[in-house]
Amino acid sequence: MADRALKRRCVVLCIGNPQRGDDAAGRAVARALRALLDGVEIVEEEGEATRVLARLAGADAAFIVDACVSGQAPGEIRRFDIGAGPLPHTGFSASTHGFGLAEAVELARALGALPPRCVVYAIEGASFDIGAPLSPAVATAVEIVAARMRADILGD
Repeated sequence: MADRALKRRCVVLCIGNPQRGDDAAGRAVARALRALLDGVEIVEEEGEATRVLARLAGADAAFIVDACVSGQAPGEIRRFDIGAGPLPHTGFSASTHGFGLAEAVELARALGALPPRCVVYAIEGASFDIGAPLSPAVATAVEIVAARMRADILGD
């Protein structure tokens, strides 16, 4: 019997509400990444905590992207290695999806379900109005984040 290397599961979780302006940033990153990556599980979610936990379960690595509101300039991009430490609550605790991403991540950590390698990309939003498109600064940030995530995932 030939030795077979175990395939590591990497999930890219792109969070957002496609009907709420800049909150759709994560979903837009998902679309951009699908054009850049093959063979990687790219999932779009609205950010409901139990669904986030379910998506992270059993993953060896996870990359998460979501819009945030922390007072930075619209389109500002931040990267957090949450395998090494907690995600700051500032900007993530108040969410259009209810329970914030920071709380969902810390719940996953407490349950032992946080993948050993877990990275969050945050895009500062400006407008979260129902029916609004992405603001120009966030649309630009989406392309930058997709390229950075691709490099991060592939180890470039």
